[in-house]
Amino acid sequence: MSTPSDSTASAGTASDSTARTIPGWRHLYSGKVRDLYASADPGDRRILVVASDRVSAFDFVLSPGIPQKGALLTRLSRWWFDRLEVPNHLAEGDVPPSVADRAMLAQSLEMLPIECVVRGYITGSGWAEYTESGTVCGIPLPEGLQNGDRLPEPLFTPAYKAPMGEHDENITFEKVEELVGPERAAELRDASLAIYARAAAIAEEHGLILADTKFEFGTDVDGVLRLADEVLTSDSSRYWDAESWRTGATPSERMASFDKQIVRDWLAANWDKQGEPPVLPEDVVERTADRYRELIERLGA
Repeated sequence: MSTPSDSTASAGTASDSTARTIPGWRHLYSGKVRDLYASADPGDRRILVVASDRVSAFDFVLSPGIPQKGALLTRLSRWWFDRLEVPNHLAEGDVPPSVADRAMLAQSLEMLPIECVVRGYITGSGWAEYTESGTVCGIPLPEGLQNGDRLPEPLFTPAYKAPMGEHDENITFEKVEELVGPERAAELRDASLAIYARAAAIAEEHGLILADTKFEFGTDVDGVLRLADEVLTSDSSRYWDAESWRTGATPSERMASFDKQIVRDWLAANWDKQGEPPVLPEDVVERTADRYRELIERLGA
């Protein structure tokens, strides 16, 4: 990948000093979670993508990390790449032994500045917008939806990947056309919706709901669109237990997710978002790690 594919760096983002020293590889960039490396061989254009155990929330990298998080996310991404049957960024070759459980070799791509979000259910920022205006990312929706309800059809709600230090911005499909051209914009939308549909069906087979997710794409030297970065992990997607969603009496019961929501909830209750965030308690770290592992086990990844 020719540009950083990790979350945009901002306050609290990991510095270069957090990156590992890997023989034969030169550190390029550290984002909130991943570290990118270029080969020391100038003829080798592959990128080494290493997922750390760092955890971020509200644009800050928190302390401590989640044990084995990087390995679990990499394992899940690889599992999904094997099943999606779409062109992706994976490259041939052996991963350095020191990061074998948490790294992927990737082709060098020209990354597109679009975060391709697909929402199959209404919650989060989409629910907040709907309660105010009856829309999600400006798309009108039927009246009477409740938090966590399934949408009439999955929605493609893209965001612009902002430059380093700035926040991503929700944009219209027309803006995507301006940024990458009408043909590529349509390809991004159609690919995102198709991948979501396939992944949601696979998740359903395992008693899970894929509520929403985000994809990133890049183009190779031949102009082929390739799925890149992480895919369908707990950090990029909301997964819910299908039975709990059907029978839960409250939103928290219906939408207990297999991700770092435990961390977000604890921070929201114990931090006013001023200054540096507090250190995460041991039980919050352990329960979060358990949720990451549980998703892997449920999918059989």
